[in-house]
Amino acid sequence: MKRLLLLVIAVTLVACKGEPKDYVTLSGKIANPDESKTLKIFKGKSYEKIINLNDDGTFKDTLKVVEGDYNFQHGKEYGTIFLKNDNTSEFETDYNTFIDSMIFKGDGADTNNFSLQSFVLGKDHFNETLVSRGSKEEVEQALENYKSAYQDLKTKYPSVDSTHIAIMDKNINRTVQQINQFVSSKFAVISALPKGTPSPTFENYENYSGGNLSLSDLKGKYIYIDIWATWCPPCIREIPSLKKLEKQYHGKNIEFVSISVDNGRGYKNDAAAAYQGWKKMVADKELTGIQLFADNGFQSDFIKNYKISGIPRFILIDPAGNIVNADAPRPSNRSLIELFDDLGI
Repeated sequence: MKRLLLLVIAVTLVACKGEPKDYVTLSGKIANPDESKTLKIFKGKSYEKIINLNDDGTFKDTLKVVEGDYNFQHGKEYGTIFLKNDNTSEFETDYNTFIDSMIFKGDGADTNNFSLQSFVLGKDHFNETLVSRGSKEEVEQALENYKSAYQDLKTKYPSVDSTHIAIMDKNINRTVQQINQFVSSKFAVISALPKGTPSPTFENYENYSGGNLSLSDLKGKYIYIDIWATWCPPCIREIPSLKKLEKQYHGKNIEFVSISVDNGRGYKNDAAAAYQGWKKMVADKELTGIQLFADNGFQSDFIKNYKISGIPRFILIDPAGNIVNADAPRPSNRSLIELFDDLGI
């Protein structure tokens, strides 16, 4: 009788457990959701599913997936989540602070939280002011703190599988390498063109407004120079911030000078077409400040003397014609205003 009872209990337990589900249940909540009220789960072109959110931002659905990492999108924000059939996964966040407020729960939570927190480590350790104005020693210390914080995360989430650890190790090492390369290049320029030394000059660059202009014509004011080209997307992205800056400092002791190095790239190597493209963009985008055209693109003496190999590049020169910063912060970088304030502009 006892054996029969044990057998019945065993069968009951097996029956309660049931067969593994061939889908993952995904639920959660997005506070202050985008007006689209949808959450897209996708993996390249191989998988896509749209989940509709309720009015309060909650959602729940099932997805048949191949185990692995998937991307998700809500409005203009993106994230990554590990999904596996027979799991019940969940995340909550606020659309206004999407990544910063995101928390994963349920199956796979440790893996997802580890990946998320590893990703945001960069934001915690490398801010705009540090990267644009920090000393070499300060940046190196930030890198050491960054690597140490990542090791702490691995200790915090010991159950994360080796595959995800390897992926994140690679991402962290890539970030360290990129920042080292950036810092090396930046401080090489600063070392070659230190603050207080006379600035390289340009002579008789064509002025969009008419005539020619030389750097010496602008002595007596600070000069913030933007080296750019019409084919350069990062350059174009800085235009709204630069225009806002010019308006904010209108009438102050500073001139904003944009120098185009258009020389045929993006125009089938046709220099004449590139020149016309420059004039058209200045007009179409209603670019303000002083708009100049370099005499020989990247081969111009001024460009070479400032060791410019990539754009956009920004330069700040003082009223006496000496270098303040040979690799100044971008217009979109808040530390530029701090620099202007320090100089009393």
